[in-house]
Amino acid sequence: MRQGEGVTRYDPEAVEAKWQARWEATGAFRARPDPARAPYYVLEMFPYPSGRLHMGHVRNYSIGDVIARQRRMQGHAVLHPIGWDAFGLPAENAAIKHGVHPARWTADNITHMRGQLRRLGFSYDWDRELATCDPRYYRWEQLFFLRMLARDLAYKRRSPVNWCPSCATVLANEQVVDGGCWRCGTAVELRELDQWYLRITAYAEELLGALDRLEGWPERVVAMQRNWIGRSEGAEIRFPLDGRDGEIAVFTTRPDTLFGVTFMSLAPEHPLATALAAGTPQEAAVAAFVTRVRASARAERAAGKDGVATGAFCRHPLTGARLPVYVASFVLMEYGTGAVMAVPAHDQRDFEFARAHGRPVKVVVQPEGERLDPSTMPSAWEGPGTLVDSGEFSGLDSEAAKTRIAAALAARGRGGPTVSYRLRDWGISRQRYWGAPIPVVYCERCGTVPVPEAELPVVLPEDVTLSSPRTRPSSTRAARAAPGRRGARPTRWTPSSSPRGTSPATARRTTSASRSTPKKRATGSGAAASTSTSAASSTPCFTCSMHASSPRCCAISASCASTSRSASSSRRAW
Repeated sequence: MRQGEGVTRYDPEAVEAKWQARWEATGAFRARPDPARAPYYVLEMFPYPSGRLHMGHVRNYSIGDVIARQRRMQGHAVLHPIGWDAFGLPAENAAIKHGVHPARWTADNITHMRGQLRRLGFSYDWDRELATCDPRYYRWEQLFFLRMLARDLAYKRRSPVNWCPSCATVLANEQVVDGGCWRCGTAVELRELDQWYLRITAYAEELLGALDRLEGWPERVVAMQRNWIGRSEGAEIRFPLDGRDGEIAVFTTRPDTLFGVTFMSLAPEHPLATALAAGTPQEAAVAAFVTRVRASARAERAAGKDGVATGAFCRHPLTGARLPVYVASFVLMEYGTGAVMAVPAHDQRDFEFARAHGRPVKVVVQPEGERLDPSTMPSAWEGPGTLVDSGEFSGLDSEAAKTRIAAALAARGRGGPTVSYRLRDWGISRQRYWGAPIPVVYCERCGTVPVPEAELPVVLPEDVTLSSPRTRPSSTRAARAAPGRRGARPTRWTPSSSPRGTSPATARRTTSASRSTPKKRATGSGAAASTSTSAASSTPCFTCSMHASSPRCCAISASCASTSRSASSSRRAW
C-alpha cells in the first residue's frame, strides 16, 4: 500500500507481484494427495488460445478461482488445473493468413495468454498444465477412439453434411445460421461425404433415465435435455417402391392413421429424393428444387409447403394402394428417417401440403360426437377417435389401433413397433488439418485397419504445406479428384507395410514443396489415418486433401506398423 494525500492506495504492481511470487515459491496451489482432507476438483472450460484474453475470460475464470479458493479455506484438498483447447480451424486459418504453421501460431498464443493468466493470479496448479494438441494428451483420445471402434461405438458412413465452401469444412447444424456459415457467412451447401461418427444413440435410454437422478438442476434445463433426446414410441412402416426394388421406411407415432395415407414426402437430403427421379421427365425439376431448398434456412423450410413430385410411386404396405412420392421442403433428414407418410386429414402440415398440391384428404379417425367431411375440413384433426375406413381395424379406438396395426405390420414383415429418438449420432469430421488424428490406416489389401494401441500416439505431421482452402494446391491426381479437401499436404509420401503386415500402403509421389528426406514420424488422420477428428474440442479434425478420391490415397508410410515403430523415438512433447 502507498500513502498519498492522506489516503492509503492499493498498488497492484507491488502487492500482486509479491504474493504471486510467494505462492509460486511455496507451491500454494499445487494439488497433493492428502487422505486427511476431502478432495475437491474445480475445472473451468479450457480457453481457446486465440492470442489475447478479454473480459469474458476474466469473468469466467474468476468465478472458478473464487470457488477453488473458498474450498481451500474450508480445508479441502483442491485440484484446480488449467489447459488449452488448442486444436481448431481458426488457428489453421490464422496460420495461413500470417504464413506460419498452426503449431507455431498456437504455441505463441499460449505463451502470451499463459502470462496474462499468471498475472491475474488465478490459483491454478500450473504443474498440471496441458494442451489438447500435445501428443501426450491426444494419445488418450486415440485410445478411447480405438476402444469405441472395437465396440462398434465409432463408425464411418457416407452421409449428407453441411459444407462451407469457403472454410472447406463440415459444419454442425448449430453452426449454420440463416443458411450461412457461422464463421464467414458463406452460403452452406449439403454434400455427401464419408464421415466418422460416435454412436451416442446407443446411450439414449441411459441418458434419459439419468435425468431423473440430477439433484438441484433447474427443471427447464432438464426439460431441454429430455426434449433433445426426444424419445418417441411408435412404429416403423416400410412402403415398397412400385415397379422397382427398394422401399421407403418411415417412423410414425400415429400408426392408427395408416389407412389415411394418400402420398409420401421425402426430405430433400433423402438418398431417394433425386434417385427416384433420375432418368425421368421430373429429374431436372427435382434437382432444382433440392438445390434450392438445401440452401434455405431450416426455420423457413419448416414453415413452407413447397414440394415437387418425383414421378415415382410406392405401395401401401397393407392395402397395396399406389401412392405418389413427393420431395417436400418441410421434411428434415435429421428427424425420423427423413421420410413422412402423408396423412392430410390427421396432420396439419400434410393437410396444408395436400391442399396446395391437389392431393386427396381421407378421414380415418372420427372424433367422438362428430362426423368429419374431408371436402369441408378447415384443418386436420390430430386428436384421438374411432377408426373408420381402416379395413379390419375399423371401429377400434385410436390407442388400441396403434398396437394392433403395428403388430399386423410386423406379421407381414413391413415394420412393427419401435422407439425412436430425436438424438442423432455425433458426427466428428469437422476440420481440415489442425486437429487430433484418427488412429486408423487405409490399406489396399486390409481395408480400414486400426493402429495397434502399442503404436499410439499417431502424431500429426508438421512438415506440411498450408494453402488457402480457396486455392487449389499444386497439381496431383488426388488433389484434382478432391478439390473440396484442401489446406494441408505432407511434403513427402513414401511406401510401407500396413499394421497387419500383409501389403504395402499406397504410396504417393513426392510433391514439389520438398525433396528432402522426411523425418520418421507417425502421421495424421487425413494422410495416414482418417478424415476426422478427436473428441477433445468442439471441432477437432484433420481431413486429408486426398480423402474424397479413394481410400487407397490415404495410407502413407508412417501410418503403418513398420514406420510407426521407428517413429516412436522421434515423438516429442509439443
